Amino acid sequence: MKIIIIGGVAGGASCAARLRRLDEKAEIIMVERGPYVSFANCGLPYHVGNVIEKESSLLIGSEQMFKGMFGIDCRINCEAIAIDAANKTVDLRDTKTGTVTTEPYDKLVLAPGAASVHPPLPGIGLPGIFHVRTVPDTRAIREWLEKGTDFLAGMSNYVGIQMVKPVTRAVVVGGGFIGLETAENLIHRGFEVTLIQKGPQLLGPLDPEIACLVEGHMQRHGLKLVLDDGVAGFKQLDGGALEVQTSSGKNLTADVVILAIGVRPETSLAKSAGLTIGERGGIVVDEHMVTSNPDILAVGDAVEVTDFGTGEQSLIALAGPANRQGRIAADVICGRDSKYRGTQGTSIIGLFGGAAAWTGISEKTLIRKGDTDYEKLYFFGNSHAGYYPGAQLLGFKVIFRKSDGKLLGAQALGADGPAVDKRISTFAAFIQMGATIHDLEEAELCYAPQFGSAKDPVNFAGMIADNILSGAMPVCHWDTVDGAFLLDVRNPPELALESVPGALNIPLPQLRSRLGELPKDREIKVFCRSGQRGHYATRILLQNGFKATNLSGGMLTRAMHAMVSSK
Repeated sequence: MKIIIIGGVAGGASCAARLRRLDEKAEIIMVERGPYVSFANCGLPYHVGNVIEKESSLLIGSEQMFKGMFGIDCRINCEAIAIDAANKTVDLRDTKTGTVTTEPYDKLVLAPGAASVHPPLPGIGLPGIFHVRTVPDTRAIREWLEKGTDFLAGMSNYVGIQMVKPVTRAVVVGGGFIGLETAENLIHRGFEVTLIQKGPQLLGPLDPEIACLVEGHMQRHGLKLVLDDGVAGFKQLDGGALEVQTSSGKNLTADVVILAIGVRPETSLAKSAGLTIGERGGIVVDEHMVTSNPDILAVGDAVEVTDFGTGEQSLIALAGPANRQGRIAADVICGRDSKYRGTQGTSIIGLFGGAAAWTGISEKTLIRKGDTDYEKLYFFGNSHAGYYPGAQLLGFKVIFRKSDGKLLGAQALGADGPAVDKRISTFAAFIQMGATIHDLEEAELCYAPQFGSAKDPVNFAGMIADNILSGAMPVCHWDTVDGAFLLDVRNPPELALESVPGALNIPLPQLRSRLGELPKDREIKVFCRSGQRGHYATRILLQNGFKATNLSGGMLTRAMHAMVSSK
């Protein structure tokens, strides 16, 4: 059997290696139009920032490695330019010599990836404007940062006494993974960075109140944000600097501009082969990664996948799914009944030592779908046992079905990145298993005081959700408090820092002795700082004949929603 794989990096390279492990006799050709067959594109922003100092550290698998270790005919600088699906051939062009050859195949795997969005804006081709998609991209950026403009190459490189180091300026367009990571790394390099995001928030998969916390974190570390504004064009100034013109009329000066607007599936080859393209613009595949042509499979950023939670088709440009899809495609070619379950979009981003992560369905997705069979909870827990030094507060939002308790999604953030990673990865595994909040309650997780708590935040999420569904702790949210009777059970010193107008304050230790001050003919909405004392107070009230609900997440979530409302 002869298999041709078009594209390396994650999906194609994983497919090639798996194929060889399954079939020692197969003839495998893998072609990559760039100079590197497999590289760590997720590490590119960190090479820009010198966190990863050597370019060679980004190179995962070389042409020589695939040939020597796996016996794969690996061809770099080789571009697939046409597919004749009827005759099962591919035209390959050597990008250095221009020579075109034709190769027959028995099975073809498409792993072309996705291309950076490059809108036809005035001046977009000017020097100093870059994407961050390939190793050559980062090399060009690093060279530009050293000597791109007169300003960058000027005063700071003079020999002699220099009293003031010039301010270097960067504009990043796009508030997703690459945009934020590149912005962080440019700040580490001493740049004054402004990030422009066309939408109202950073990190689109997050719900707005969680995204607001990320935005505040970035601003505290020096990032200037321009939200709800797009880029209208670029203009070159004297000395080589750039003027970035926004849709609202702002003009921002930059010595370098990074475009991280997003990516689009590379589908030109698929279209030439007559393959079906989906509504989202990606190659349509079934659960075996087989396209509309039974002899052509496709994997990675170019394909449409089924969202594990919603059942909708989606485009997910993530390395983990691409690697798994490559492995499944190899299995299927070799006769195995491997299936791709779908994608949850499980993701994490590290920013200035902290992290934000998410998995499963967001609340805004449920609202868009008109799905009302869900409840949400907010809670805040320590990264590890509070008595052990270094514990950091983590914030969580967990979404589950009201009807049966099925876990739907989770979002978390905090200053302890590994602790955030651990919890969201755990939630992700539970979601894929179809777990309920009751499974979270009973999860037996690792515990030592420097790593976690005897009741891990994952357990707490299940316990809180169980209390909500059982009626032991009815919850409400801050968007329902207008005209309500509010009971603040915090201590008086806390009110000196922040209070809620119109709320009655009865500190929790005094509540039992002051029940006579509360109405029994109205629902009482109870809150504290984070929700725990509110839970205790709600239990006291319910068992004394009052109608009471706990404002989930307390004052901390009130602050989050206020940030969203103030935009």
